Amino acid sequence: MSTKLKIAVIGIGLIGRRHIELVQNSFDCELIAVVDPMPIPVDYLTNINVPQYPDLKTLFKQCIPDGVILATPNAMHVVQAMECINSGVAALIEKPVAHSVEEGMRLHSASEQMGSRLLVGHHRTHSPILAKARDVIREGILGDLVAIQGSALFYKPDEYFDTAVWRRQQGGGPILINMIHEIGNLRSLCGEIIAVQAMQSNAARGFVVEDTVSIGLRFENGMLGTFMLSDSAGCARSWEQTSHEDISYPFYEDEDCYVISGKNGTLNVPTMRIKFFPHAKERSWWKPFENAVAEVKPLDPLEIQLEHFCQVIRGAEKPLVTVLDGVKNLVVTEAISQAASTGKIVPINLANFT
Repeated sequence: MSTKLKIAVIGIGLIGRRHIELVQNSFDCELIAVVDPMPIPVDYLTNINVPQYPDLKTLFKQCIPDGVILATPNAMHVVQAMECINSGVAALIEKPVAHSVEEGMRLHSASEQMGSRLLVGHHRTHSPILAKARDVIREGILGDLVAIQGSALFYKPDEYFDTAVWRRQQGGGPILINMIHEIGNLRSLCGEIIAVQAMQSNAARGFVVEDTVSIGLRFENGMLGTFMLSDSAGCARSWEQTSHEDISYPFYEDEDCYVISGKNGTLNVPTMRIKFFPHAKERSWWKPFENAVAEVKPLDPLEIQLEHFCQVIRGAEKPLVTVLDGVKNLVVTEAISQAASTGKIVPINLANFT
């Protein structure tokens, strides 16, 4: 049996503690340290039973782990990932990969030059539901793709904003905080996005930042998409509330957040209900569809991501989500923000990012 990999978690916030829990329950790795400049409650530190260090520099002076998980604020991702590169340590970087596209590309260049093992934490990429949806599309059941309707509609409680006042200001809205989760999904299902258009509103909460956004998408393959995003809607049509991958959220098994339509049929995700014409030559709105369900068992993508990270550390697998992938998701997200603030169609050429 192979020796467990030694992992340190950097940043002991909500997502950092989730990573700690997963590492401690893993057969592949073990937690050896946590890093956070702020005091960690004694009872929590005693419970996880590992030392705390104030920063990566101090950690690396004491020990060199096999890998680190960066669950720190966005602005720290590139600086800390560069420290890992310079110390030859593999890193899992929480999304977004960087606080700007320019900084993301700087990290990409350094990673390529050094041959570093960096994985970006777009954890939904590891979702069995999305994997099955991609299989259905590749099998041609839907025919040539025509359109996608997507939504991330949910209600964030007032304390979410009261505990972090910056979330009421520019950059704290659902475009930059939540939409980047969706972009990776949309790109993996439908291909590259080449243009976006958007309208935004702050009428629901009255904050400076947006709370609701209507987004138009054009894909490289010619299909179009619409996406409704809001953190102020009493609605269950979000990935968290429909996929049942994170059991801390209520689950609504009758709801979907993506509807993908091709010439020959439609796939609803994550219920995986399919409607399709049995004979492509006879398709018509006068003809009835056949119905099917693509069977898939929901699993925690964060757990699968950790297993993959361990394989990346060992050199057995290449990162499923590279730094460049993370940068491309950030490019599209920033384009949506620009389109929403200007009212203009914003073209995107992801081929420029190599």
